[in-house]
Amino acid sequence: MRQRLFRVNDDAHLNFIRSLPCVICQNNIQTEAAHLRTESRMYGKDFTGGGRKPSDKWALPLCSNCHSEQHRGNEIAFWKARGINPFVLALSLHAATGDVELAHDVIAHQVGRAA
Repeated sequence: MRQRLFRVNDDAHLNFIRSLPCVICQNNIQTEAAHLRTESRMYGKDFTGGGRKPSDKWALPLCSNCHSEQHRGNEIAFWKARGINPFVLALSLHAATGDVELAHDVIAHQVGRAA
């Protein structure tokens, strides 16, 4: 049986995520830190659910409308329909924490808005 990973709280990263625009609609008012719930062994993302919240490195910037939509149905289908790998984006934004310019470049590249 696989051992569950411990949740890591990172308030600085969550505040950074909330400072960015929504990666879906680019709304930059009241961005929320939307945590990925889906497991991905390929990216080292443990299963969460049943009251367990993922580590904060798995948070992505979404406005409240897009955040609600993310959790309304199949989370992976939500991201796939938008052509975004949420695991790569979350890990890339976590690595960019504190560097707003880099985060904007990461978002532009990951969501296909790069010039």
